[in-house]
Formats: sequence, structure tokens, C-alpha cells
Amino acid sequence: MSTPDLDSLLPRLQTLRDALGQAVVGQQQVVEQLLIGLLAGGHCLLEGAPGLGKTLLVRSLGQALELQFRRVQFTPDLMPSDILGTELLEEDHGTGHRHFRFQPGPVFTNLLLADELNRTPPKTQAALLEAMQEHTVSHAGTTRALPQPFFVLATQNPIEQAGTYPLPEAQLDRFLLHVQVDYPSEDEERRILEQTTGAPGAAVPQVMDAEAVLALQAAVRQVHLSADVLDWINRLVRASRPGEGAPAAINQWVKWGAGPRAGQSLVLAVKARALLQGRFAATREDVQALAAPVMRHRLLLSFAAEAEQKRADDVVAALLQAVPFHG
Repeated sequence: MSTPDLDSLLPRLQTLRDALGQAVVGQQQVVEQLLIGLLAGGHCLLEGAPGLGKTLLVRSLGQALELQFRRVQFTPDLMPSDILGTELLEEDHGTGHRHFRFQPGPVFTNLLLADELNRTPPKTQAALLEAMQEHTVSHAGTTRALPQPFFVLATQNPIEQAGTYPLPEAQLDRFLLHVQVDYPSEDEERRILEQTTGAPGAAVPQVMDAEAVLALQAAVRQVHLSADVLDWINRLVRASRPGEGAPAAINQWVKWGAGPRAGQSLVLAVKARALLQGRFAATREDVQALAAPVMRHRLLLSFAAEAEQKRADDVVAALLQAVPFHG
């Protein structure tokens, strides 16, 4: 992409953030991470207690982007065909000839909100995650490409585990970022009460179309990443695996570390964060900001970590401290 084209697109990223800020009070870090996932061409898993605006945030993103948007509420009786699509038998009343026609499911969209993904059985989870990875759907011997861009935002509730099907680690690895949605501050919560109990606010304006999103995704891969930062990312990911030479905290708290996909995800995420902030080079601050969202769902903690009530974020913080940047 030429520099003039990119210069005209970058201000629209800030306009997009402002548009989301009109609909969602606070949660700037969550908004930033969602946009990073979109720009990096990955998918995001949002985790937070009920009522924190996860669904509202994703719906607002769909409104701000001039893209097809679908929402699926995952339930225990949902089948893969409910997501991917199915074949219908149709009859031509004129000739009496019967034929099968494929009816696309909600996955054939640009922006898919998979609400409460951990409420559906593994068979349905796997069908969606395969589509996320391959960007295609295979049915009855025919492979159909999904629209581009294709962005999945899945939500799950960390509190209520009754009747849920936790995602296996191998499937969690398909998500670029694991975004944690926390409670708002006192001032933000007051603004939420004020804004949501009065007259309806203005609709979220559309500020970007599919062509612009694809252009920005291509630009992300052109963002400069120095050899020092790339080397640090590589050392961080490798140091997350317990074994000889690993930091003491990792050997104590981690059963299985992050795989190579974590390094790929972190590289793309830091490049996307740089572009989102109007920079054409990623820095170590980008790595520090995104190490936890990229790695928290890719670490399998040990019994010792659970006994000491250590979270994945604590492990990532210890990892950043144990593996310093050498510029």
C-alpha cells in the first residue's frame, strides 16, 4: 500500500475508536485490544462477568464497520449445521425436478459474535474453530470460502461453570487475544447509569468498510519490527516452557508453555498496536502491553500455581521480569 493511501486511512482508526466510545463507556483497553485483533486478522475471546457490556461492545463494532454482522447465542442443543449451514431439498414445481441447495449458516459473515461459546458442546465448538482457522467451510464435498474480512469475537462467562464445556487448550490457541473485561470505575459506572436509563442515544456511525479493513490488515504486516524486539519475543515465548534453562517461576507454576503460534500472534499484535497508534514501527512497550492478552490463554498452569492462587497474568508478569529486553 502506498503511503498516501495509508495516511488517509489512519485517521479513520481514531474515528472508529471515538465511535465505539460513544456507545460504550470506558473499557478503552478492551476497545484497543479488539481493534488490534481486527487489524491483525485474528480472533478475540472476551471473558468477563455478566452485564459488563461485552455484547454491546461487539454489536457497536459491527455497526461502526460497514460489514455484515451476525450474532449467535450458543446453547447446549446447538448443532454444527446451525453455525455452518445445511443443505435443503428443493423441488422445481414446473418440472418436478428435485435438487439440493446449500443454505449458508451465520458463519458466512464478516463479523460474528459467538455469545457464550463455552455453553455449546465440543462438536459445535470445533466446527466454529475450524472455520476460524481455515476461513472456509466444507460441506458435502464442497469447500466454500468465508467472506473477507472474517472476524470472530467469542464471549464466555468465567463465573458460572455449571452446564458449560470449557474450551481445550488446543482450541483456545486459535484465538489471537484473550481479552479480559473488568468492572468499570466508579465514575464510568455512574455515566453508564446516566446514559442507559434516559432517552436512547444516537446510532453508532459507520466509519469504515471492508475494503478499508483489508487494506489496514495488509498494512499491519508492513510495520517495522526491529531484530532486537523480534529476538525478545522469541525468547519470551521459549522461556514460557518449563524445563532446563527456564526461569524458576515458570518451572514452578507452568505445566505446559506457549507454542510457536503465540510468537506469531504476539508479533502481529504488536505491529497492529503500533499502526493503531499511528506508528510504523513496533516497540518493546507494545510487547509489554500485549504479552498478557496473547499468552494468558496459552499457558497451562501447574497445581502449585493453583495452590498459590497464581493467575496466568501473574506468570506473564514474572516472565517479563525474568527475560529482560536487550536492545
